[in-house]
Amino acid sequence: MTQPVRLHKIMAHAGVASLRASERLIEEGRVQVNGRTVTTPGTVALPEDEIVVDGRRISATTVHRYVLLNKPALILSTAQDEMGRTTVVDLVAGSDRLYPVGRLDRESEGLLLLTNDGALAERMMHPRFGIHKSYEVEVEGLFAPSDLARLRAGVPLEDGPSIPIAARLLNSASKSSTVILTLGEGRNRQVRRTLEALGFTIVRLVRIGLGPLQLGDLRPGQFRELTRSELENLRRAAGLNQEVRP
Repeated sequence: MTQPVRLHKIMAHAGVASLRASERLIEEGRVQVNGRTVTTPGTVALPEDEIVVDGRRISATTVHRYVLLNKPALILSTAQDEMGRTTVVDLVAGSDRLYPVGRLDRESEGLLLLTNDGALAERMMHPRFGIHKSYEVEVEGLFAPSDLARLRAGVPLEDGPSIPIAARLLNSASKSSTVILTLGEGRNRQVRRTLEALGFTIVRLVRIGLGPLQLGDLRPGQFRELTRSELENLRRAAGLNQEVRP
């Protein structure tokens, strides 16, 4: 006999949204189970039940997709925009049920993962699992060894000190310098705020790594599906060790 499962978990597995976002959809009365509106997040259901979200029936057997995108600057890291501006979802073919995992601010570029695997997305965004993020940042002016030392020691911000896991200079010159930063947390605009607190003006900010994933040679606006090896490494980093089926 099939065992009942919490409704928000069925929704996340089906790619509706993350676990927390699925709970909110339930609380807002946007979910029906077998024709009955459900508003209690802890409600359980059977995978074979008829589950409808915003008038659309979902399937517990949804095939998951995992897309790596090189986000261009000035594109929004969201599934939709009320003002009709272009979002990362608009750039990916067949992405009507994909959601970006985390965000890059509008001016930033680089690696962004889109998926309909709500369980994996939730793990990747949770601080407990410490999914590292690496950035290549070009700033105006000379980035001196003393600046690098200050960066490694921790830069005070209004929401606590910003301490990178790793920091190194890629190049440094009088007109501009490039530094590589790796962070273990994902506070809002943390890289920008950290370098601005040191007195630097950012010219370009590109995320080049997310956990075991690397941006590689994808050009801005290009995307590709994750390889099986990449997905296995990503699930391992997120504490989901089940083998990926071919």
